[in-house]
Formats: sequence, structure tokens, C-alpha cells
Amino acid sequence: MQKIQSDLRVVDNQRLSARACLITLESIDKLPRIRAGQFAELLVPDCPGVYLRRPISIHAVDTEHNRVEFLVQLVGKGTNALAAVKPGEIINTILPLGNGFDVENMTYKHPLLIGGGIGIAPLYQLGVDMAKNGIQPTFLFGTRSKQDIILMDKYSRIAPLEYTTEDGSFATKGFVTDHVLMNADIKKFDALYVCGPTPMMKAVVQKAALSQIDCYVSLEHKMACGLGACLCCVEVIDGTNTCVCKDGPVFKSDRLQWK
Repeated sequence: MQKIQSDLRVVDNQRLSARACLITLESIDKLPRIRAGQFAELLVPDCPGVYLRRPISIHAVDTEHNRVEFLVQLVGKGTNALAAVKPGEIINTILPLGNGFDVENMTYKHPLLIGGGIGIAPLYQLGVDMAKNGIQPTFLFGTRSKQDIILMDKYSRIAPLEYTTEDGSFATKGFVTDHVLMNADIKKFDALYVCGPTPMMKAVVQKAALSQIDCYVSLEHKMACGLGACLCCVEVIDGTNTCVCKDGPVFKSDRLQWK
């Protein structure tokens, strides 16, 4: 799949919460084909002491206007600098990286898309692409509290959306694995797709295995290069050390050595 390194112009930077923002970038040239679940490496502009690019999941793609959206979690100096960019500024970007979700060859009809925290990022475009292909997804998202809920209206326009909050301040109290969709109603779905904190994903994978439902995970590893050269994102896949950035980040769960 074609990759480009290009200076993309900031069109919009929307602060969504204390810990998240949505950045829209625009390319002068036609963007290469981008698959849901892929990511990009963003060069942090004008930030002394930050030397490495930041790997950010691709949230949405607008092929008509050559625009791409990134849902960014503010966790350190680099991501806080990205959150401060203004329209008109330039961010050097390498994309698309990794292998995403294969929607074109998908045979599932009613998948459940499960996101924890900022792990909802790759699931938006996945939901859009599924709907375009006649697939009927359902979203299930988990956050710490009501204050962490973002983009609810945007996701709910694509598919039914359910929530859990750890403190019970909104919807079902607990983790995503406590929700009825992951328990009594899990057999309504023919596949699970999950992205979020590793403990959450492992719990979802276990539920899927017990219910004998196919499950796909989008791993959130630290990635310095995004090209498989630095080896900092290695995970054991099919019994072999594998670079998540190059061969993932999406894997079928039975390929992982998660017990």
C-alpha cells in the first residue's frame, strides 16, 4: 500500500475534553488509499526536546476534500504540543502506516465495536466503512466518567451506541465487559472488534473465546518509527516476535498469546 511523507495543513483543531482533541489535516495532493485501523506518524512542530514523531490512529478520512482526522489523547509534551496547533499551521505526516481492518472481504453482518478511552479512535472509520458495505455494527464504549465521553453524536449517527462508565456517572456502571451486550446479549453479534487499554482488550478477548465469537484487536503499542525498524513495538504473534506497527496494529485475537 502506498505511503507518503507530506506537509499537511491544519484545517481545524477542536478541543473535546481536558484530555482529548480532534485535529483535521488537509493535503494539497490526493491522499493515498487509507484503510480504517491504520495510523500516521506526526512530526510535532516547534517543540524543543521532542525528537520522535507521534503515532496517532486515523479517526476519519474525507477523500472528497483530501482531509484526514486524528483523535489525539493528551498524555505528554508531544501530544500537548499537537493539541496547541492552529488552523493554517503545517504538520509533516507519514501515512498510512500499518495494516487496518479488511472491510472489503468481511462476511460478518452484526459486529460489536468496543472502545475504551481513546481506543474509540479507529472505530469511527471502521463503522463508516461497515455501514457502506451493508454491515450493521453496534458501538460499545467505556470511559472513566461522564466527563470523558466525547463525540457521542458523531458516532451515534453511524450506529447504535452504548456506554459504560467506571464511576457510574453515565449509563451502565462498570467496565465494557460488565455491559449486557458483552454478557446475556453477546450472541447477537457475529464478531467483536476492540481497541483500548490492554487489560480491557484481554478481558474482551476472553469473553469472545468463551462465546466462540471471532474477535479482532487493534493494539496500542509504543511506536517510535512506525516502519518496523526500531523494534520497540514487538508483540508475539503466531509464536513469533512481530512488529505491531508494520504487521498490525490489527490482529485476529487467536493469533495472540494472551491467556
